Amino acid sequence: MSFFTVEQAAGRLNRSELAIPGSQPQMFEKAAKTDVDVIFLDLEDAVAPDDKDQARKNIIEALNDIDWGDKSMSVRINGLDTHYMYRDVVDVVEQAGERLDLIMIPKVGTASDVYAVDMLVTQIEDAKGYKKRIGFEHIIETALGMQNVTEIAAASKRNESLHFGVADYAASTRARTTIIGGVNPDYAVLTDPDEAQKRQVHWGDMWHYALARMVVAARANGLRPIDGPFGDFSDTEGYLAAAKRAAVLGCEGKWAIHPSQVPLANQVMSPSYEEVTKAQRILAAMTEAAAAGKGAVSLDGRLIDYASIRQAEVLVEKAAQIARG
Repeated sequence: MSFFTVEQAAGRLNRSELAIPGSQPQMFEKAAKTDVDVIFLDLEDAVAPDDKDQARKNIIEALNDIDWGDKSMSVRINGLDTHYMYRDVVDVVEQAGERLDLIMIPKVGTASDVYAVDMLVTQIEDAKGYKKRIGFEHIIETALGMQNVTEIAAASKRNESLHFGVADYAASTRARTTIIGGVNPDYAVLTDPDEAQKRQVHWGDMWHYALARMVVAARANGLRPIDGPFGDFSDTEGYLAAAKRAAVLGCEGKWAIHPSQVPLANQVMSPSYEEVTKAQRILAAMTEAAAAGKGAVSLDGRLIDYASIRQAEVLVEKAAQIARG
């Protein structure tokens, strides 16, 4: 291991994150009753310009009056390039900051963007005498943000997570697609002809590089990497496949743009009973090996060593975190 120690962000459950437009308060109570880990009340893309002020008022009232249980509550503010952003931060943090856990910052492009919001939030918290510090979620959804993702991830002690905003990222990079988070038949590999001159087409994941890069930046800075939206909420299998790809790369959560996606995200982002049991067996086997003075041992026909311990500990700790709720 490096001599440099990575400081981990707050250990917050973040398997599922449900988006709720601030302009639709009739959805708030229903969202509060779901089994989601994090809810973000949206002031940005899901709210029309004429509805911004009322949406902000709706969110402040909801944070103060609705019983959200033990869910983590976040608000997605408008971008720093708009005149809505400062009022989003000032009004929401001043009037409902004690129930707010996170602020989601969209289209983060540089570390300076993070610094600007951090400065504003810090001043409000100090003025109000808040004891709890609000964390930051950053959406990486532009080419600029992806270019600077490492600096963004390290820009503030408030940082908790990085999220991949696939739709705006596609627009920013001018990707040839209009889908949100799905696959594209043109992003495929064509095999050579076989003896019968037939060829097979293997579809790929056009978002693999971007998501993997974001995961590395997040983990290197102790943050949670979270996969963003999957637009077709009627396609359960497609959502599950996308969530599994993200989980394999190291993401520990995924957005839900519809309540029906919440249990799917929780399912994929929770280690299975079989995975946890195997991890516990690895830890037990390595404990016995260490007692015998061995650094490696065979389990089920496979070599396990101290690197296996670290992998197993991640799974066991995640299961324990879920059990604690």
